[in-house]
Amino acid sequence: MGESDRYPEYKRPKKRLTLGNDGNALVALFTLNVIFFLLLITIQVVYFFFQANEAAFNAQIVQYFEMPAQLTKLSERPWTIITYMFSHTSVMHILSNMLWLWAFGFILQELTGNKKLIPIYIYGGLAGSLAFIVANYLIPPLHPFIGSASLIGANAATMAVAVATTTLEPQYRFFRNLNGGIPIWVLTLIYVLIDIAGVASLGAAFSLSHLFGGLAGFIFIYLLHKKIDGSIWMNSLYHWFMHLFNPNKPTAGNPLKEKVFYNSGGRKPFLKTSNITQQRVDEILDKINQQGYHFLTSEEKDILKRAAEE
Repeated sequence: MGESDRYPEYKRPKKRLTLGNDGNALVALFTLNVIFFLLLITIQVVYFFFQANEAAFNAQIVQYFEMPAQLTKLSERPWTIITYMFSHTSVMHILSNMLWLWAFGFILQELTGNKKLIPIYIYGGLAGSLAFIVANYLIPPLHPFIGSASLIGANAATMAVAVATTTLEPQYRFFRNLNGGIPIWVLTLIYVLIDIAGVASLGAAFSLSHLFGGLAGFIFIYLLHKKIDGSIWMNSLYHWFMHLFNPNKPTAGNPLKEKVFYNSGGRKPFLKTSNITQQRVDEILDKINQQGYHFLTSEEKDILKRAAEE
């Protein structure tokens, strides 16, 4: 069940995010993952061209992208706590992660707008890295190998997006023509089982990393329901950095100008009835596109409902 089924007054924004849209967070994540992958593969091809073995490639190049479990090594390469969640060294690894990211990220972006996906992705990756380090230090069988243990791939970050989407809208359904559809939680369960089975042979640290990534996605949505938005500071930091040297930088926050148009004719005292204008409807649709339907005010929802009826 999608937004239009739960809210009859809701109509999908006319300016939907497309693959070529600069503001599409999902495409931005795809682009970063693909760039890192192509960079690593290109360097690997150069190594093979000069007959260097895979061990040399991993030791000299991959170590600067993957996150080490040992804190002393991590202190020498602190940036890897971010780069690891965008890096892949095999086609199947990046393909599987990007397929799941698309499946869940597209729905999350439709439900919450364009400013939640990347923060959830990063929170999941950070939670996964923390769990990986702690597991390698606290689980006795793993401790002897901590010097060579490392984490790479978007699994934990993608798991966060999957769990966040399911937590936000557990009754969302795919293929509704098939006996009412398949609930999204079924797809999430399949994803978790496949992911855990895939890393079972690698050790408990990898499994815990992915599961804690999913936990981060759950906590983000839980706090969002409590009116605590963990994406605000991250989006504000991004806005500040991108306009650091721009003298004409726009005001941070919601770009929507709250212009309200009211009909004052024949009304009771102190009762304002909002007029429905195309400009007002377009502004509300833009707000849905940026933040999601859940962040509309009661007045804005009423305007959409009356616009749909008219």
